[in-house]
Amino acid sequence: MSAVARMVIVGGGPGGYEAALVAAQVGAEVTLVDRDGLGGSAVLTDVVPSKGLITVADVMDEVFDSRRLGVRFDGEVSVDLAKVNDRLKGLAAAQSDDVEAHLRKDGVEILRGVGRLDGADRVVVDLEGGGVETISADAILIATGAHPRQLESARPDGERILSWTQLYDLDELPEHLIVVGSGVTGAEFAGAYQALGSQVTLVSSRARVLPGEDADAAAVLEDVFGRRGMTVLSRSRAVSAVSSATDVTVELQDGGSLTGTHVLMAVGSVPNTEGLGLTEAGVALDDGGFVKVDRVSRTNARGVYAAGDCTGVLMLASVAAMQGRIAMKHALGEAVQPLDLSVVSSNVFTDPEIATVGVTQHQVDSGEVSAAQVKLPFNTNARAKMQDFHDGFVKLFCRVGTGIVMGGVVVAPRASELIYPVSLAVRLGLDVDQVADAFTVYPSLSGSVSEAARQLHLRS
Repeated sequence: MSAVARMVIVGGGPGGYEAALVAAQVGAEVTLVDRDGLGGSAVLTDVVPSKGLITVADVMDEVFDSRRLGVRFDGEVSVDLAKVNDRLKGLAAAQSDDVEAHLRKDGVEILRGVGRLDGADRVVVDLEGGGVETISADAILIATGAHPRQLESARPDGERILSWTQLYDLDELPEHLIVVGSGVTGAEFAGAYQALGSQVTLVSSRARVLPGEDADAAAVLEDVFGRRGMTVLSRSRAVSAVSSATDVTVELQDGGSLTGTHVLMAVGSVPNTEGLGLTEAGVALDDGGFVKVDRVSRTNARGVYAAGDCTGVLMLASVAAMQGRIAMKHALGEAVQPLDLSVVSSNVFTDPEIATVGVTQHQVDSGEVSAAQVKLPFNTNARAKMQDFHDGFVKLFCRVGTGIVMGGVVVAPRASELIYPVSLAVRLGLDVDQVADAFTVYPSLSGSVSEAARQLHLRS
């Protein structure tokens, strides 16, 4: 590698821009090729706007739930969706601008256009304003993300048949939203629109919502959805969607059908790897078109790395960013810790939220991992009682004999914050006594994390 390393990054999402910052800060020459806007889908069409929308939905839930606390209010409470969506798009644009400013401040060259590999050491960029630029590189990082999967029989039209990137163009709240897909994206939007005031039907091809999450947590959420008036159709597969001027009809595989005003297709993601010259450069893809990488983000082609959703490795912004940082450090010859998915915390932003880290219930039940466990409902927690919160629990797993914390699940409001002490325990190899002996505030929901650790001591 030359005295001043030349890094070229294709894609400006978390995997790309975090990698660019790492490389620039250690003195490399960095060019980032961006097609859709700095921050990628995480900032522009996914994480930032969707969690902003969910924040509004949470406020609506809190307003209505406050009546049980003795709060009185007169008049109708409703949402101005056009105003909400304008704000969300503004937030996304501002965050994208912040990312760009940070990159430029650190000396990263940004090229607007579409990049593709010309072998394993050059990137050709079709510039946004016209023209072509070819850049030689000591290392290349592919961080092009993914886009919503589409069914040929239910192609989004941006009006009544929608992908999750198109929701923010709605000016009025859907009267009846049919959500096809009960994974994380489907569950989050179904819960949010139910809270905002839409009638929601959730179509799940599986036996339960959130089939990839903890089964106990998913059961709590499905019960909450039902109590709030959502219709959940389990083991029901949508095969087509046809819209008219006033509604949309979803045909089911069993011969039944549903009619609503809008349908959200949340049936997975497809990697943005076509047209990048990857195969021609010798970069291996899997059967789904995702780039194959190892734990330091290397592809099989020397000098070519990949990060983020285009790799299909636990499609989270935090993981994409870590993959990108690891890739650049490795390419620059620095010592790196390979990506360890066993310490990654994740969260489903429903109400209640579902946060997880480490060992799962499925791994324990299948015998893959031997662990003791405790599941502690929040219904005995003083703070939960004050907040009139009844649904949810803390679940901890520890290694038998040593008591080392191996994983956990939290189902609660702001579970994304409560999982942090469990994540620290897993990452640092703390035992249940160390977790239990740390002070917690009384009253607090985090007190249940400490109490679960105390109970787990007796079983480990």
